[in-house]
Amino acid sequence: MLEINLLPIREARRRAGLRKQAVQLSVGLALTVACIGTVHFHITRDIAESRARIAQMQSDIDRLKPQIEQVAVFRKKKAALTEKIRVIDGLVEARTGPVKLLGELASRTPERLWLTELQSQGTAITMEGLSLDNDLVADFLTQLQESSYFTAVDLNRTKLGNAVDGLKLVEFSIRANVANQPDESAAEAG
Repeated sequence: MLEINLLPIREARRRAGLRKQAVQLSVGLALTVACIGTVHFHITRDIAESRARIAQMQSDIDRLKPQIEQVAVFRKKKAALTEKIRVIDGLVEARTGPVKLLGELASRTPERLWLTELQSQGTAITMEGLSLDNDLVADFLTQLQESSYFTAVDLNRTKLGNAVDGLKLVEFSIRANVANQPDESAAEAG
């Protein structure tokens, strides 16, 4: 019988398999390194672009900083001017408001009825006075209720007062609220 030594063939096959695995491992390693290099390149490029954009934005901020400061100064001036206008409008209203109110009160007060005291607290107003009779007080209440300057008009009290020159006078007290009046200059302009 013939004897054939197969060891060198097995050894050659084993070496060929090792070489094949080494080549596959080398190719896989090369592809992995190539992929990592590509990803690294893209990330590095993105970082560089981001830094360039940040530098550009910072230079824009530095360039616009004086204008931003001017805008802040203008806003402060605008707020101060707006507050001054509000105060002036309040002063104008405070100056003309009581004049209009007293004018309305004078035009609605009947003859033979006299106001002796007028007190104001916020929008509430209390009027005290003298009259020849209760009918004049009732007429005065009606006149005040019809006025657009007064709301919630209410008679607090009436009583027979002291006689003056032989006339018995009626003392009265009336409470009312002052209504908000629209600005007449705005109504005339519109």
